[in-house]
Order: sequence, then structure tokens, then C-alpha cells
Amino acid sequence: MGTEIKTWQIIDGKLTSIDTTLKREDRNEPYDLEPWLASNPEIIGTDIMIIGRQVMTKSGPIDLLGIDKSGNTVVIEIKRAELPREALVQAIDYASNVAEWTAEKLGEVCGAYTSKVFGDAFNEAFPDIDLESVSLNSTQRIVLVGFSIESSLERMVEWLSDSYEVNINAIVLSYTKTRSGDELLMKTSIISEEMEQERSRKQKKFEIPMSDDPPEVDYDDVLLKQLLIDYLSRDRVTNKRMRDILIPALLKINEPDRLSRDQLKEEFVSFDPNYDESKVGYYLTLISSQLGMKKNDFLRQIIAYEYPRHHWEKDNFSLRSKHRALVKEVIEDLKKGSIPENRSV
Repeated sequence: MGTEIKTWQIIDGKLTSIDTTLKREDRNEPYDLEPWLASNPEIIGTDIMIIGRQVMTKSGPIDLLGIDKSGNTVVIEIKRAELPREALVQAIDYASNVAEWTAEKLGEVCGAYTSKVFGDAFNEAFPDIDLESVSLNSTQRIVLVGFSIESSLERMVEWLSDSYEVNINAIVLSYTKTRSGDELLMKTSIISEEMEQERSRKQKKFEIPMSDDPPEVDYDDVLLKQLLIDYLSRDRVTNKRMRDILIPALLKINEPDRLSRDQLKEEFVSFDPNYDESKVGYYLTLISSQLGMKKNDFLRQIIAYEYPRHHWEKDNFSLRSKHRALVKEVIEDLKKGSIPENRSV
């Protein structure tokens, strides 16, 4: 693929060559390109939302970090001139680090950048996607962005994508300023966006992220009870796990005792030996996500937790003593009702 893009403007029925660059127009400062992409992620891909800018990893800062519709993280490396082959190694280094990040960590990154709970930000970006059917960080995508590309890097991107289905792409931008002063930004993708999106949709479904927001409202007992009954009665897997496993386990202990994540994993397996132990951790992440969502502030009014290891990871769960009797009453009422039992994973 040729990466040189020339532009002509039609003026008075004649083609007039436009030869402008960011540098000639004094638009090569670091604050130009990155904000453009951050505020208009559709330039990178129509299925991407940005959750972080200059996100620090063990190997340095990622220019932009995104999430796509399928929950895959997207590492975006930007070069303001030619994309060298070394950019690929740098991006792979970042992606290998991000691959270790938990849903809680990504939720923290998103919150710091957007000032929103991840679930709320995701729903705004992709209103047609059900969070509980979305995986988070089950795979990583790499997007390299620059104004030209070394032929060797282009060859490597195509080879990794075609031969090994690696989620990688390179985008070559072209800046143009017309005679009338209009500024245009054009892009050429090494791998088609349709192929990128189809590949990302094939990934397995695993985790969704969470937020650490505290409860915003102190509901009275009557309303709190109704909210809990409504939430725990819903025919959704995570709601049922909260009703059948988490809350009953917390009711069995007394303050100041807490249940750690490891202890809760044991409760899951004890509840149903058919659970895949290797996935119990992500079941807990789904519950953590529900606890962190803004709309579920009533859950945080009854369930307490701590952050003993990381400030983005919930652990040491307990019921707040003030509402312990109310929670017990709700669970007992639900058991007496006609709620269908569905413990499928």
C-alpha cells in the first residue's frame, strides 16, 4: 500500500494541488494530534471509546487507552511523523502490561479520565450493548497512528494480522489546509476497520469493570427494601449470584468479621460444585462492577468493602450492621416467593 497521499482542491473547475503539513502550519506541537484523537476516537475506529490519556504502565505512558464494544482494551501509540518499526515493539510492551490489569484497575483509569463510573461511560458510548454480555480485557488491540509508515512496519502489521489474526492496525493520517482555510484530516488504514471489528467480536466473554464510588443517597428502610427486592428478583445471572451466594454468605458472619475474595470464591464452589473454579474470580468482578455502578448506590448502603491491596480492587466484604436485619428479611421473603431458580453460569 502506498502511504503518500496527495490532495487537490477543485477551484473554478480546475484541480489545484494542496501542499500543506502540520509543521508548515505550526500545528506540530504535542498538544494537537493527541487531543484530536482523544475527542474524536472515530478517527481510530467507530467502535472505540477512550478511557485514558498518557496512562502510565511499567514501561512508560500509553498515549491513549481505549475500550471497544467487545470490551477489548485498545493501546493507541501516536507518532507525529513517520511510524518506525520500533513503534510496534513499544506498543506490544504496553499491551503485555495492560493484559495483566484487572477490571478494577481499568475502572480506576476510566474514572480518572472521564470522571464517570465505567458502566455509565460505557452505556453512554455504546447504548445498544448489554454490559453483562461484554468481556473486559480478554484480549488487547494495538493501533499505531502516524503521518507515514516505514515499509517494514507495514509489512509486519499485515503479516501479524493475516497470518496470526493479531488485533493490530496502523493508521496513516494526512493533514491538508485548503485555500479557503479549511483544515482537513484524512486517514488510510492498513487493515480495514470491518476486519478489525469482526476479529474483536470473536473474542470470549469474560469481565466487565467497576467503580469505587461511595453511596450517594441514604435511602429510608421502606424504599431500600423495595429497591433490594426489585434488584434481587431480576432474572439476571449476577443478580442471582448476589442473592443466592454473596448476601447469604455475608449473613453467616458477624461484625467485625469480613469475607475476603478468596473466601467468597470458596462460597461459590460450595454453592455449586459445577462452577469452573478458574472463572470464579471473574464472577466476583461482575459483582464488584454492580456494586460500583452509580444506579446501584443502594447496594453500597448495605454492603461494605475495603481496599487492602490496591485502591482499585474491592476485598473484605461485609454487611453494614444498620441494615443487617432488613437484608435478612428481604432474603427470607424472596425464598418464600415464586422467583424461578436459575443458577446457570
